[in-house]
Amino acid sequence: MNKKILVVGELNADVIVNGLPSLPMLGQEILADGLHVVMGGSSAICAAGLARLGAKVDFLGKVGLDYYGDFAAGQLQQLNVGLEHLIRKENAHTGVTISLTYPRDRAMITYMGCIPHLRLADIETSILPGYTHLHVGSYFLQQELQAGLPELFRQARQAGLTISLDTGHDPDEEWGRSALQELLADVDIFLPNADEACAIAGVGDAETALQKLSNQTKLVVVKCGSSGAMSLDNGQILHGPSFQVKMVDTTGAGDSFDAGFIYAYAICDMPLRKALYFANACGALSTTGFGGTAAQPGREQVEYLLENKTIQ
Repeated sequence: MNKKILVVGELNADVIVNGLPSLPMLGQEILADGLHVVMGGSSAICAAGLARLGAKVDFLGKVGLDYYGDFAAGQLQQLNVGLEHLIRKENAHTGVTISLTYPRDRAMITYMGCIPHLRLADIETSILPGYTHLHVGSYFLQQELQAGLPELFRQARQAGLTISLDTGHDPDEEWGRSALQELLADVDIFLPNADEACAIAGVGDAETALQKLSNQTKLVVVKCGSSGAMSLDNGQILHGPSFQVKMVDTTGAGDSFDAGFIYAYAICDMPLRKALYFANACGALSTTGFGGTAAQPGREQVEYLLENKTIQ
């Protein structure tokens, strides 16, 4: 497989606290059953998932010359993701996310560090012809890169790359306004979750959001958690069901889904329905371990689940 992927976005450390009886309350203390420190960052987790599936992938982002930067970069490199374009910045702090995990979902607290300070000027666009696909993650956290993304996408398309985008959650709850709407016109695969799709489209339900956003970009895939995912195929809503697994931690499940879909659809040219099933399997299997990367599957694991599937 000669196709190669460039992932642009954030790399940080994740501190995962699990086994909590409830959300913490001011003035009170609760006890956790477990604590795990792992590599994090939605974009980096997606890159790791792609590498685990067998894709050739490089990561471009910015971290500090500090302990957490060393840790996160070392973890990503061990996962066979190329770091030739990773930027290590002096006098900067690597971001850290604290994830409070519960049986069906999680709550997160993020210290941004240098995550929002990646800029178009940091990216040597001359590297683009060496890739076939560009993925950008966590759009709303890439505060200084947002203005440069139209130019990055223009150059990527000129170099023959296809493009995917996952916005992630908007901490400011503004959801991009016109800048994101214009950017979507240059995106080949848009990968929001159901809540994000509704907020960006300004509607109340995911199916309506899917239909509205599909008028603005080439392909929209909406992640619906335990309900699987859906997309639009020749004007008809196509549902990809979820898979029943022994879930431990949902951290990074959506990012593993992204990796699975990009690998299946953009790299292996699978039909849309098969790509949805493949991506759902990747997301489900990733929840069987702690953190975003510990249980990310290889292609053989995904195909085994697809052949022996139990659909919820």
